[in-house]
Amino acid sequence: MRILLVEDDESLASGLLLALRRAGYTVEHVQDGAAAVRALTDNHFDLVILDLGLPRLDGTEVLAALRRGGSAIPVLVLSARDAVRDRIGALDLGADDYLVKPFDLDELLARLRVLERRRVGLPVNRLRLGELELDLAALSVRWQGKPVELQLREFMLLKRLAEHPHKVFHRNELEESIYGWGDGVASNAIDVYVHHLRKKISPRIVETVRGMGYRIGQADVADAETAEPAAPADTAP
Repeated sequence: MRILLVEDDESLASGLLLALRRAGYTVEHVQDGAAAVRALTDNHFDLVILDLGLPRLDGTEVLAALRRGGSAIPVLVLSARDAVRDRIGALDLGADDYLVKPFDLDELLARLRVLERRRVGLPVNRLRLGELELDLAALSVRWQGKPVELQLREFMLLKRLAEHPHKVFHRNELEESIYGWGDGVASNAIDVYVHHLRKKISPRIVETVRGMGYRIGQADVADAETAEPAAPADTAP
């Protein structure tokens, strides 16, 4: 999931960037409200973490502009404004959640997982497709009931594909999902990660759609989802 962090406190932002990236998120950071509006206009994000007390343009104005433009992107407000009227005001403007500073990092991550589950329609932190199971909280994978050791970006790529099992992703979409603005991206990076996933899980776990991109392996998913139960044993004497 690609997140835009809008926070003017450099120390707090630095810590959040590190923690969120370790938790498997791709995160971009801007420090003022005007920059946030530009970033949201020019780029695709899956979620926004938004401070309210921002220079140049207050966070409430950013939120209002976002909703006036018809965007339904989830917004988690992270603010030192702890009055009930501030929380109600932000929620009525269209915020999806509101967390008061100072906050516990684990609680922030849990709230992000809730918004993430809601975005893709999951009731719990587990994503199952056939014999593939992803634990979104533990960043772990099981295939045919057995654990699979993946590097963080391998997990991020697999998760992105599995969240939308019928979508074909272009290479640049996948790069944006797992790399930030400042990251150097090798021209064959996605190919390398796909190769690793096929080697570690199954040769069919990621399907190449010629001339278009990649999607989660339809055959493996379908095999497990449509398999008929075995016929009962003949117990006749």
